Order: sequence, then structure tokens, then C-alpha cells
Amino acid sequence: MNVLRAIEQKIEGLFEGLFGRAFRTNVQPVELARKLVKEMDDHRTVSVSRIYVPNEFTVYLSSPDREQFASYETALTTELRDYLTEHARREGYVLLTPPAVLIETDDDLAVGEFGIATRMVQRERTDGEAEPAAKAEPGATMVYRPRTPLPPEGPPPDVALAQEIVTVTMNGVSREIDKQRFVLGRSKDCDIQLADPNVSRRHAELRQEGSAYWLIDLDSTNGSQVNGQRAARAKLESGDTITLGSTELVFERRLAE
Repeated sequence: MNVLRAIEQKIEGLFEGLFGRAFRTNVQPVELARKLVKEMDDHRTVSVSRIYVPNEFTVYLSSPDREQFASYETALTTELRDYLTEHARREGYVLLTPPAVLIETDDDLAVGEFGIATRMVQRERTDGEAEPAAKAEPGATMVYRPRTPLPPEGPPPDVALAQEIVTVTMNGVSREIDKQRFVLGRSKDCDIQLADPNVSRRHAELRQEGSAYWLIDLDSTNGSQVNGQRAARAKLESGDTITLGSTELVFERRLAE
């Protein structure tokens, strides 16, 4: 039996027996393990002679999911760290420190949904080789949702999880929101440049906080609107219309095909 599979079985074993039925309708611990290594793979940084990967992972859970982990959270995070360490060893990745796994509550998530944010934390080196600089804050939180709604009770079949895609659409052209802060304005330095004289150079920002997205007005001259209502800060839902100057953008969240 390979080491990764052995660790997976230990993660699964933490919740078998008395608590197994409850977890079948909630976040599955083994799914957390598999999505964590996916995030590690997706955020590789290739250096001259090494491949660096994130060494800090924050898992966001709904309150009910987090509560069910309460008695086992320390054991679970230890197993998840071991799983990430073994995966990095097998793939030849370099970790700046042993991986850390943190669990946080996000009340914007529904039962069965979870988010993962990654970060690469800098440490001092003594061998003279430069390492990638630490990110000042975690990257965008990748949210995973069940493809089909979970039943209210009883053990369902294995639930397929899908990655969420977040976009803004302007004049029929969609742009994926793939980082935590996304600036909109006239300046060429903005993530989305708007050719609208009524839009300020740095007009507004789409900001991800946990699993939620917000529109933040950046003290623009003409202000920002969400669904026709002027707002300095507004939580966004899929289908909301954002108006900056004379420009309209549609914010959408959907599951990957």
C-alpha cells in the first residue's frame, strides 16, 4: 500500500463509526485532502533548479461542517499536513517550511461546500540560493461546491465536487476573476480597463473575502452602483449588475463543466 493511500485511509478512519453517517451529508475529510494537493499542484512556482509550492493552506468551512470537526480538528489537520508533505516529496516539490493547514469558519458557505486559500511563506536561507518572496496575503480562495444539492438527511451516493468559476461580463465578453483583488478603471494598470470618460482611473475593486465577493468603490468621482443602487461597499450575488460610469458589467458565479 503506498504512503498517500495509507494516509487517506487514516483520514477516512477518523470519522468512521458513530460519526460516519453525519459526515456523508457534509464535507468529506478525504475530499479536503485531495483538493489540498490539487491546490498545491496548481500553485507551483518554477525556479532555476527547483519547483516551489505553497506551504500554508487555509480551509474555509461552513459553521455546521466546522462544528462536526470540533472533536477531531487537531488530528485532522495533522493528517492533512502529512498528506501534503508526502505528496510534495513524491512530486519533487520544495517546501519553504513544513506545510501548515489552518481551518476557519465562513458563514457564506453552505453545508458541503468549502474553500481553500494558499500562501507561500518565506523563511531565511543559509545556502545562498534565492527563494521566491512571500505573498503579502493569501491568493484567491478556490471554492468547491457539490454538483448536485445535498439531500437533507440520509447517506447520499458519493458527491462530485466542482470548482467554481467567477466572471464579470461586459459587452458580451467575459473575464474570469482569478485573484483576490481585481481593480476596474480607466488606467492601463487596472485588471479590467474601461474606456469610459465617466469612470475614474482606479474606480472600483472586486474583492474576495473568504468565499464571498464584494464591490468596493475606490473613492471614484461618480461612484459605483450594484443593481441600480449606489454603494461604497456591496456584497455581490451571481447575476448582479455593476454600473461604473456609463458601463455595465454582470457578475456571475458558476460551477465548472
